[in-house]
Amino acid sequence: MTRSVARVGLMMFVLLLAAFAVSSWAQTTTRPQTRPQNPPAPTQTRPAQTKPATTTTAKTAYVLMTTSKGDIVIELNHDKAPISVDNFLSYVNKKFYDGTIFHRVIPNFMIQGGGFTADMKEKTADKPIKNEWRNGLKNTRGTLAMARLGNQPDSASSQFFINVQDNAFLDQPRDGAGYAVFAKVVAGMKVVDAIKVVPTTTKGPNGDVPVEPVTIQKVTVIMPDQAQKMIDAEKPQPN
Repeated sequence: MTRSVARVGLMMFVLLLAAFAVSSWAQTTTRPQTRPQNPPAPTQTRPAQTKPATTTTAKTAYVLMTTSKGDIVIELNHDKAPISVDNFLSYVNKKFYDGTIFHRVIPNFMIQGGGFTADMKEKTADKPIKNEWRNGLKNTRGTLAMARLGNQPDSASSQFFINVQDNAFLDQPRDGAGYAVFAKVVAGMKVVDAIKVVPTTTKGPNGDVPVEPVTIQKVTVIMPDQAQKMIDAEKPQPN
């Protein structure tokens, strides 16, 4: 009897010892919970460099027209003539006007350009645009308007003209519409006046063509502050 009790006690002791060992092993082999990694620090992006726009939603924009006679600064009136201004800027952006000429020059009327090269080859233009002649802008001295075909009001594409005097008759719908003004010269009218008096001739079917080409070397969009500096440079200086 005593031996049986002793055996039972020994067996219970062994079982308790085994249970304790298993429990200790389980605790030491349980995978610890990992601490979340630190989130990446926020990065600050560098703002994009601003460039003069090739199309604009501003009320006005400016371009510098560099010609063989000098520089002309032009203010584009996007507020009153958005279609014509965006059209003009699209040609500026693709450098369409670079290397073209003023191919039609008539003193006391206007100078016309934007469509021919120096050898009087007409460039292929984009599709015509809607005529904005009712925008309130008038064909006065120094303004730019879209050139178009007679009796076809919505036929303007790349060609434009600069009025060298007030031409009120162009504001009247003589053939169903007037001529849409979209810009004005704000610096360089002396250059325009120099162009209007160059000798002209007839070349093929085209009349009033300058004997010596007056080239539009390039047209570029400029910022308002640059335009203002050029405008200020033309103002009379105090003695």
